[in-house]
Amino acid sequence: MIGFELLRAAPRTGRGLFHALAELGGARTAPPRDARDAAHRLAAALGAIARAHDIGVTVCGDVPRGCALVVANHVSYLDPLAILPVCPAAPLAKAQVRAWPIVGAIGAALGVTFVARDDAMARARALRRVRALLAAGVSVLNFPEGTTTHGDRVRPFHRGCFGIAQRLGVPVVPVAIRYRDPALAWCDDAAFLPHYVKMAARSRVDVELQFGAALPPRTGELAEVMAARARNAITRMLRGHDATGRARISPSRSDAVLPAARLARAG
Repeated sequence: MIGFELLRAAPRTGRGLFHALAELGGARTAPPRDARDAAHRLAAALGAIARAHDIGVTVCGDVPRGCALVVANHVSYLDPLAILPVCPAAPLAKAQVRAWPIVGAIGAALGVTFVARDDAMARARALRRVRALLAAGVSVLNFPEGTTTHGDRVRPFHRGCFGIAQRLGVPVVPVAIRYRDPALAWCDDAAFLPHYVKMAARSRVDVELQFGAALPPRTGELAEVMAARARNAITRMLRGHDATGRARISPSRSDAVLPAARLARAG
């Protein structure tokens, strides 16, 4: 079975590797001008890799057009490939990703902030970086659960980035991410390579993103309260699906960041 899956995965893996290597070469020969340029180049690179793997993204709700702290529930390593091409932002990632072949190098070259969550000094440096990005008007993507889940629940959110958004007056945009097939969740210490091969062997991967209403900071609000507001919003959105898994929400706006043909690929 694994041999058959490897054969089916090979074309998508090859196309994805081609786009990844091309972007890595471009980032090294012509580094991004600034953090905003890096975020858009990363979005374009991940979009190409997502298309190479036939990842279809359906978007509902209003995609933020200004600076925001974008927060989402975390289900898989595929989450940034779904979100960032739609909503360019500077993402945070766990420190281990920095050591991943090719992916880590692309992230380092294009502005990903890597966080060693068990290191207090590293967390402090990451928060300073988030503050600098938001203060400069660059959106930031964070998965504040700090780990992946099966997608059927939302773990408590870490408060760090929310305190920065509150102090700077930057809105928080909650995003609920849902995979049509729950088996695509990558969690519970599952090995990466077998999961990736099974994913790449699929004829298609369908992901639904629902962007919730922006949550403006409230004067005097504690960071943990703002984090709870965002978590509650995502929980409500995830529960707002019917038995077929289709979202009971309005279609996405037509003037989102990318053309509609890229945002919604009908299943």
